[in-house]
Amino acid sequence: MAKAAAAKLDPRYPIGRFRYERPLTAAERKQAIASMEQMPAKLRAALKGLRPKQLDTPYREGGWTVRQVAHHIADSHLNGYTRLKLALTEDEPTIKPYDENEWAKLADTRRTPVETSVALVESLHQRWVNLWRSLAPADFERKFRHPVSGVWPAEWLLALYAWHGMHHVGHITALRKRMRW
Repeated sequence: MAKAAAAKLDPRYPIGRFRYERPLTAAERKQAIASMEQMPAKLRAALKGLRPKQLDTPYREGGWTVRQVAHHIADSHLNGYTRLKLALTEDEPTIKPYDENEWAKLADTRRTPVETSVALVESLHQRWVNLWRSLAPADFERKFRHPVSGVWPAEWLLALYAWHGMHHVGHITALRKRMRW
């Protein structure tokens, strides 16, 4: 029990670690798609009213700033959307990984208002959710190859990104709660 309580307090995983239990049921897929649909509004709400100094505060010691987290969500979800489209249109494509920590250090992350990434995530998720909802059950089984972690079905992307967005929103909301912002 103490171990479980300690895991809940780990600021790296405010909603817990990602778990993929395959295959997902139709109800689990529907729930994950709904989470993806709701996440942009939750991101907007989490960022609402934050001042520049607050945006430049790390969500945990040694972690990214709120600004980096917001831009990372856009970067990551763009990659996820592209990976899904590749899986749906090619025969087991190999996707290209990227160094998210290096991306988070680039000038556009420091200089671009977080609103730009929030608007991008809102638009992207409209398209992505529409695509997910259009899929036949067999489409969720389409495969892609990650050069490090192996071959995955498209539904793994659904589970991952439904978790991923809320995971990072959790970083922001947990920081706001701790800092009483």
